[in-house]
Amino acid sequence: MVAKKNEKFGTVTQKRSAIECNIADIGIKRQCELLGISRRAFYYTPQGESAFNLKLMRIMDALYLDHPAFGVGMMTDTLLLKGYKVNPKRIRRLMRIMGIRSLAPGPHTSRRGKGKRHAIYSYLLRNRKLTGPNQVWSTDITYIPMAEGYMYLVAVMDWWSRSVLSWRLSNTMDVSFCLEALHAAVDYAGTTPLIFNTDQGSQFTSDSFIEALRVMAVACSMDGRGSYLDNIFIERLWRSYKTEDIYLKEYEFVADLHQGTQDWFNFYNNQRPHTSLNKQVPHDCYHKPELHGAQEADWADLKEIKSFWDHAKPKGEKVII
Repeated sequence: MVAKKNEKFGTVTQKRSAIECNIADIGIKRQCELLGISRRAFYYTPQGESAFNLKLMRIMDALYLDHPAFGVGMMTDTLLLKGYKVNPKRIRRLMRIMGIRSLAPGPHTSRRGKGKRHAIYSYLLRNRKLTGPNQVWSTDITYIPMAEGYMYLVAVMDWWSRSVLSWRLSNTMDVSFCLEALHAAVDYAGTTPLIFNTDQGSQFTSDSFIEALRVMAVACSMDGRGSYLDNIFIERLWRSYKTEDIYLKEYEFVADLHQGTQDWFNFYNNQRPHTSLNKQVPHDCYHKPELHGAQEADWADLKEIKSFWDHAKPKGEKVII
């Protein structure tokens, strides 16, 4: 029973949410034992970030949009030049919370350490011509600064039409909200893509996310480490979303953030013309592809893509500490 519980609820966050306080037959202590966490972990309440750290994170988010190659050192030096008294230790911790890292190649990128190993799959989109919707979807997570606190946003985009098929907000970077977005996109589209592209974040290399793609028979593609351009369309989406909405409104409440995000994505999908779409809007291209010159995929490796999981082998592993 313990093994089954631990297999179902993998992370501490998931395990904490599974515990029910009003079960007469099984107390909190026993439920913690079954789920493999301590009572201290169950009762722990994370401390919020200081106003100064939240201000730094807002500035760092904007800097990272313009300079994705900035690492801890350059981020620290830039903030020092702006007059903020910071050190690399603080900036490293805040970047980890925000889920950002330098996209510039660093030393010892192939060094292995201790921790759980996640499978990494090859990037399948290089030089691949897209001719219609549902050939390639991609996803990514971004940090959302708020007036007092922060959230994370994940979105699923159809590459050919640039249409955002689904999105979810969360106060943690747990894999669960990424899976919710994936399944919501499938429900919305009524189909699955041929290829699903992600970065090498631990949410997308996790067993549960990979298994979801496997069950759907969707080929798994992953950006190269430090390859900013491999997922460029959704990176541009974040830039537009933040500069046109988040930075202007500085939401104070999550409910307002949710409504604002919904309104902006509705605008983006249905009213915002794209130069790459001949000044058309994403949803028109996605829902009426025949009017925009869409064609079926005619890739030389189409058969292999459709049978991806019959022969797929990870190109390597990533250590998750």
